[in-house]
Amino acid sequence: MEPGRHIVFVVFDGIKMLDVVGPAEVFAEANLFGADYVLGYASPSGEPVVTSVGLRLPVGGRAADVAGADTVVVSGGDVLVTRAVPADLTEAIRMLRPRARRLVSICTGSFALAAAGVLDGRRATTHWRHARLLSRAHPDVRVQPDALFVEDDGIVTSAGVSAGIDLALALVEQDHGADLARNVARSLVVFMQRPGGQSQFSAPLEVRPPRTPALRSVVDLVAAQPGLPHTVGSLAALIGVSPRHLARMFTAELDITPARFVEQVRLDHAKALLDSGSGVAEAARAAGFGSSETMRRTFVARLGVSPSGYLARFATARRDGDDTAARAR
Repeated sequence: MEPGRHIVFVVFDGIKMLDVVGPAEVFAEANLFGADYVLGYASPSGEPVVTSVGLRLPVGGRAADVAGADTVVVSGGDVLVTRAVPADLTEAIRMLRPRARRLVSICTGSFALAAAGVLDGRRATTHWRHARLLSRAHPDVRVQPDALFVEDDGIVTSAGVSAGIDLALALVEQDHGADLARNVARSLVVFMQRPGGQSQFSAPLEVRPPRTPALRSVVDLVAAQPGLPHTVGSLAALIGVSPRHLARMFTAELDITPARFVEQVRLDHAKALLDSGSGVAEAARAAGFGSSETMRRTFVARLGVSPSGYLARFATARRDGDDTAARAR
């Protein structure tokens, strides 16, 4: 075996291409600055796999034949959440776990690790869209839905897709120090440490319609008019129940408190307003936060970024293009 830190990617049919090549490029780029990574690819069967973009990815052999590795990486793929994790993949993970210093998953690769049982009792994360599913399917896993990556006793899991690049940079920093990792980040034109968690990328809250007509009327009112001065008391009075009873209804049917639900709806509404071109003060007023400062505190607490930071990061490409064209004129 060649000297150096061996990174073995365990791949399978349907694997998301960026979940593999994103982290791999970080390790390869690190070698240009003095790192010593040796990259390899293995599949449970030893056969090439077809990625999410239709390209065939050659491998060096069977995962079971990997004698040892510094780091084993299990990337993600939609197939891991739409159907049962293949038994040969979970068996490969169980076999490789004691042979590697670190076991890593990217995005929905955490579902494969969970199915193999190696996440039981541990903290982990995954793509924000699938965090609740991971928690329901594997209740022994302590899911951290907002984290970009989580390390727990040699097992490291990352959030969705491009967060694998954040994770790989963190691993490079662990192995070779901050200066080398910073050079890699600059070379790849990515954040050394991305501001905020993955919640800033999430889609608006999706709530299944409550079975109880009274609760549905409350949910519909908040969703339609988040700018109204909603309180737990006012919402409870709307349907003639006590605040405590309303809280029980929300928890039983929606698994969220009334106050948290109102805050989330307002947050989603504010994000949509900022996305569409509204200013911070305007968005705060229309979304029901009352003041820019209240909205700022909510953004920082829930997303890890301020409204102005969110606005700068997610400003539309059209607006940026218009500004560029105006300067050119």
